[in-house]
Amino acid sequence: MKYFKYVFLSMILLVSGCASASSSNTSGAAVSPSSAAAETAAPSVSPVSSQTASADPTVYFTTDISPEGLVKVYQALNWTPGEKTGVKLSTGEPPASNYLRPELIKDLVQMVNGTIVECNTAYGGQRAATAEHYQVAEDHGFTEIAPFQILDEDGWMEIPVKNGKHLTGDLVGKAFPDYDSYIVLSHFKGHPMAGYGGAIKNMSIGFASARGKVRIHAGGTSDTHWHDELHMEFLESMAEAATAVRDAMQDRIVYINVMNRLSVDCDCSGHPAEPDIHDIGIVAGYDPVAVDQACIDFVSKAEGNESLMNRIDQLQGLHTLDYAEEIGLGTKNYKLVTIDD
Repeated sequence: MKYFKYVFLSMILLVSGCASASSSNTSGAAVSPSSAAAETAAPSVSPVSSQTASADPTVYFTTDISPEGLVKVYQALNWTPGEKTGVKLSTGEPPASNYLRPELIKDLVQMVNGTIVECNTAYGGQRAATAEHYQVAEDHGFTEIAPFQILDEDGWMEIPVKNGKHLTGDLVGKAFPDYDSYIVLSHFKGHPMAGYGGAIKNMSIGFASARGKVRIHAGGTSDTHWHDELHMEFLESMAEAATAVRDAMQDRIVYINVMNRLSVDCDCSGHPAEPDIHDIGIVAGYDPVAVDQACIDFVSKAEGNESLMNRIDQLQGLHTLDYAEEIGLGTKNYKLVTIDD
C-alpha cells in the first residue's frame, strides 16, 4: 500500500499546477450541469491493427449469468487482488434501474474481501448527495453484502492524463488511492449520451467525482457546466479519463462486463426502457477496450438488437472505442475464450 501511495503521489506531481488550490476540494458537493437474447453467436475478431505490438488480449466469456458464473469468469483471469480491493459498480438510480443485483455479485465481492465503491452523480437524482447516496446503496442491498464507500464523500483529487487532447487531469474521488486494486464491474447497456455504457464509462465517469463528471461531459472546457454541443469531445474525454485510471493502477485493475437486462437506457435512469435483447453473458479481461468491443460484437449479432444498436450509432458511441485504441488505452482486437463446459 505504501508503495502504491508513493507511486500515485509521484504521478500527481507531474500534473501542471497540481500544487494549486484548484487541484483539491474538501466540500465533496455535487455540481449540477447546465442541462440536464436468444442464442447469440460468438463475435468475430477484427483484423489485427497495425498498433498491436503483441498478441491480442484474451477476453473470457460465459453464458452463465449467475453468482457461480461470475466467479468462474473472474477466476479465469488468474489475477491476484491486493490487500484492499475496491469493486467499482453503479448503485443504480431509484426506483427501477437495471443495476447489477447484490445477489449476483455477492460471492465475487466477498471472495476478494472487497469494498463496493462509487462516486456521487452530477445530474441530480437521489445519488447526487452523499447521505442520500448511502441510503440508495442500503436500499438496493449493497451494504448487506460488503462494506460500501463513496469515494468522493470527502472531496476529490486530480490524477494526470498523459498527452490528452481535451484533459490534462482527471478528478477522481479523494479516496481513490486508498485501494491497491480494483475490479471494474460494469453492467453493459445503452446510454442516452454515450451510446453505450461498459468498462470505459465505468472507469471514467464512474471513478470521477461529481465535479470530475462535469469536466468529462464538458470535454475539458469546464468543471461547473457541461455542454451538450461538445458531444465528440465528451466521448473522447471519457477515453482520456479512463487512461488516467489505468495508468494509476497499472496491472492492479481488471474489467468484467455483465450483459443482462440490455436496455437502451443506462442505470442512471430510474425508469429505463424494457430490454429487447435476451441476456447474453459475462466477459472479463485485462483490457477495457477489448472487453467493451467484445460486448459490442455480441450485441451486434443478438436478436432484437435494433433499438440498442441504433442508439449507439446515433450517438456515435463506437468513436469512444476508436479513440481509446488510438490513444493507447487498449485494443479492439482480442482472442475470445469461452469457459462454459
